[in-house]
Amino acid sequence: MKKLFTIALMGMFSAGLFAQGYQIGDVATDFRLLNVDGNYLSMSDYEDINGVILIFSCNHCPFVVAYEDRMIDLHNEFAPKGFPVLAINPNDTIVEPRDSFTKMIERAQEKNFPFDYVIDANQEIFPQYGATHTPHVFLLEKVGDEFVVAYIGAIDDNARDASAVQVRYLANAINALIAGERPDPAVTRAIGCTIKVRQN
Repeated sequence: MKKLFTIALMGMFSAGLFAQGYQIGDVATDFRLLNVDGNYLSMSDYEDINGVILIFSCNHCPFVVAYEDRMIDLHNEFAPKGFPVLAINPNDTIVEPRDSFTKMIERAQEKNFPFDYVIDANQEIFPQYGATHTPHVFLLEKVGDEFVVAYIGAIDDNARDASAVQVRYLANAINALIAGERPDPAVTRAIGCTIKVRQN
């Protein structure tokens, strides 16, 4: 009985560590995910970049919908400076059919997304990052051939009303990197819909 309890406790401890995900300064593992253009995409495919604005996103979440225009603006503002937006849909499409790959293509076309939008079909990537919500931001700085986590959290301080935003956390973090400084704050709380995971 004691042995079983120890094994269970170790499993809970390991799961807790895995769920924690990346911290500031960690090197993020690259991936290869299907993009809405029908091609597989990795971060290493981007050329002449200083980093990646990685946003865990989806189609249906009202928080994401409220942020979509701001995500487009962020890409248009910072992609020319070497920081493109890359959106990843982490949701299980059986649990949430509105986030299917077909619906992703439709949404990308409806909104004319200027950024790539890929699907974490096997739900292997978002746990590595420790993403819990959509939207959830991981700003990655390219250092040599590696992508280092520089900021984690929210896009800004108003998840509902773009006109009421007072602090652009993500934009400020990117501008800090461009200026050779470290983001401050480097971590904020992501507000949005919980990521939908299939229960076995």
